[in-house]
Amino acid sequence: MRITALNPDFVGEVSDIDISAKLSSDAVAAIEAGMDRHAVLVFPGQTLTDEQQCTYSRNFGELEATLIGQMSKPAERRLGAVEIGDISNLDPAGRLRARDDSRRMYSLGNRLWHSDASFRATGAGYSLLSARVVPGAGGNTEFADMRAAYDALEDATKAEIEDLVTEHSIAFSRGELGFSDYGAGNEDKVRPVRHRLVRTHPVTGRKSLYLSAHIGTIVDWPMPEARAFIRDMTEHATQPRFVHAHRWRVNDLVMWDNRTTMHRVRRYSDLREVRDLRRTSIKGTAMTAPQAPALAAE
Repeated sequence: MRITALNPDFVGEVSDIDISAKLSSDAVAAIEAGMDRHAVLVFPGQTLTDEQQCTYSRNFGELEATLIGQMSKPAERRLGAVEIGDISNLDPAGRLRARDDSRRMYSLGNRLWHSDASFRATGAGYSLLSARVVPGAGGNTEFADMRAAYDALEDATKAEIEDLVTEHSIAFSRGELGFSDYGAGNEDKVRPVRHRLVRTHPVTGRKSLYLSAHIGTIVDWPMPEARAFIRDMTEHATQPRFVHAHRWRVNDLVMWDNRTTMHRVRRYSDLREVRDLRRTSIKGTAMTAPQAPALAAE
């Protein structure tokens, strides 16, 4: 296995490995070391079934059930397992979704800069996205390096944000786009959770920003000031010098560390084209901040 850096210390391309096969412990450790250094790894030419993707993903921890899968009835899901995120424009019958389809409206939130599952108290570790069908143009995924963004802050700003705690909810990010249809009985799944704004990587000890479109406020700050500040921080963290754009090819698998990156998908204009990607995510293992009393009591 070889890892070729696509940018200095950010994004690597992996060759000479077949991730559909059972991996040795040494191979898994080498991939984890690559993730610690590069934060994003691209594995081209990996023809995977959903089951093989899940098996590979489990090398790195317990799989997380997708939020939309948990909020949907089985008949509303195109893919069987709730651990497989359906990142496509297809309905359960395999037909293209209408432009005003509610599920498509929900998915438009992926165009906002975010960290997967930051709306959960432990967030997510790695996410792994496999490209099965890609459009002819557009639909790239951009990744932003939150480690480099933190390093570039002035010392005074680093001191100011060191102990800040933010509140995340998917209701906030989707609300920014005018979406609020989560279905009855799902209120607990969109309740805000708390995370530190500055995180320290458990292996490298390197600090990074933990930003996401899911952030609705900063604890103990007036909400308008908090939102303006988070917007400023996001503008800083997504400058071109911190961003890498991945142009998808069929059978690419890309994995990234949600603790040290943000990402977003870019628009593609031809709605007659199919875009079918499948995502698995690894559950986070620890909270970074105490939760609000009402949530902690549950």
